[in-house]
Amino acid sequence: MRTMTAVGSSDHQAGTTQKTLGQYLFDCLRLEGITEIFGVAGDYNFTLLDTLERYNGIRFVSGRNELNSGYAADGYARVKGLSALITTFGVGELSACNAIAGANSENVPLIHIVGAPPEKDQKQHKLMHHTLMNGNFDVFHKVYELISAYTAVLTTENAEIEIPAAIRIAKEKKKPVYLVVADDLVIKPIIVRREPVPPRPTSNLKTLQAATEHLRQLLERAHRPVILVDVKTMRFGLDTAVRQLADAMNVPVATMMFGKGAFDETHPNYIGMYGGSFGSSEVQTTVEHADCVIAVGMVWADTNTANFTAKLNPRVTVDIQPDMVKVAEAEYPNVFAADMLLAVQKVGYKGQGLSGKATFPYDQITGSTNTPLTAAIYYPRFQQMLKEKDIVIAETGTFYNGMSQVRLPRNVTYIAQGGWESIGYATPSAFGASIAAPDRRVLLFTGDGSLQLTAQEISSMLYYECKPIIFILNNDGYTIEKYLNVKTEDQPYNQIPRWSYTKLAEAFGGDAFAVTVRTYGELDQAITQADKEHNGRLCIIEMIAADPMDAPDNMRRMRNYLEMQEKQRSQD
Repeated sequence: MRTMTAVGSSDHQAGTTQKTLGQYLFDCLRLEGITEIFGVAGDYNFTLLDTLERYNGIRFVSGRNELNSGYAADGYARVKGLSALITTFGVGELSACNAIAGANSENVPLIHIVGAPPEKDQKQHKLMHHTLMNGNFDVFHKVYELISAYTAVLTTENAEIEIPAAIRIAKEKKKPVYLVVADDLVIKPIIVRREPVPPRPTSNLKTLQAATEHLRQLLERAHRPVILVDVKTMRFGLDTAVRQLADAMNVPVATMMFGKGAFDETHPNYIGMYGGSFGSSEVQTTVEHADCVIAVGMVWADTNTANFTAKLNPRVTVDIQPDMVKVAEAEYPNVFAADMLLAVQKVGYKGQGLSGKATFPYDQITGSTNTPLTAAIYYPRFQQMLKEKDIVIAETGTFYNGMSQVRLPRNVTYIAQGGWESIGYATPSAFGASIAAPDRRVLLFTGDGSLQLTAQEISSMLYYECKPIIFILNNDGYTIEKYLNVKTEDQPYNQIPRWSYTKLAEAFGGDAFAVTVRTYGELDQAITQADKEHNGRLCIIEMIAADPMDAPDNMRRMRNYLEMQEKQRSQD
């Protein structure tokens, strides 16, 4: 991270061009394929937005608040690879902090642009609105230094250096970056500063060879290797390389919770989700009894390892990260994942495939027409309804756990905030995904509690004519929180007001297909109708849970584990 307010050097030819700072900024974003920028208007970003209004090729997509716009930009980036967000100084950028920190945690590249008070007012330390009334205009920038991969204060002198640098770092590190620009500088011509683009980093060949040789020795002794795929496989574009490795090695492949959707779940070698003691016992046995685990893009976090009940033998684990490799206990820095995956493939190990046909939790639909809605009923129906190229967004909570077990068709983009887990993320993220890919079907699975945090973005969906299919699980409160708190029961803070969810579209001035369902038959009928309706209008299906504490099996196992832990603590 660095901050620059001016760049000058006798080595550079300095001159002026008629291109303004704002025009140059949007040129750079357009070159990256960004065709929409999310955000909320504020007086310190008016000049940015006026410039954008006159700019061909990018449109401004206004959200109902900055937090939601940040979430929408996050969802957009997960579909298109990069996104941008414009907020105003102080009040706007601080409202977006949660979304930006989430993008950092989840390795999502996002360019956050902040419109600031005029430069002359800042230099005179005037007491301006949207500040702390102390004349300090750098305080919010300092906040963003902690949650962004790169920050810069843009000027006409440094724009040609700082803007490309920020975009390059966002793409390389898959992290958010922060650019703040004074409102009066946006329409001023930039000064040309030509600097060479730094070369893309490459693997250290000797270290790569050493890591490959170490891995070869592991595989020579291996009879039961597995490939374990996680979230950074998706974020760093390693999906194809991992699939090619799986084809070449012909060994079982499992995914971690965070990495849901990173591997083709219709692949003949796919065995399912590895969720430690909370997931499938068959998958757990295969992974934990393997004599070589090739783990790609793994994040060893609590919610990704089922409260650390996942157990990999470090002596036989190959941990392939974006820019380093660890083979057993030996670390090999400056080795890039794409090179290592190709090297593993060239080792030439050939396995026997799966010993038997893999089974998945929701392959069979059970229940009759009048059966009340339970997890065992509706998750198989969701699995059946999914199609190739769908975009599936699962909210933190009950749906995050249940949808992780649903087997996805090919080429589905799966979006969930597994690490940051900010409830309310999914609805605005679905809005962003809908804007990013208007030709693809978007399905949002959210709970009643989470939806109440960010329901305003249904208004944005209607305004911008987005047509996702929204499933709202009405289980009367924060069920996931009730599962996590094993110390008390009937917590009043986990209760929520009762909303008329099917009337939200009407309240927001729009039209939707909206229905409430209580049985399998009603759900089946609603899904069939929504499939017909979604090309023309947004669809809302409110699902009334038969039992507010009903949950998928992995959540039940988590609850049992937490209860056991709490019991042990009380006995100590």
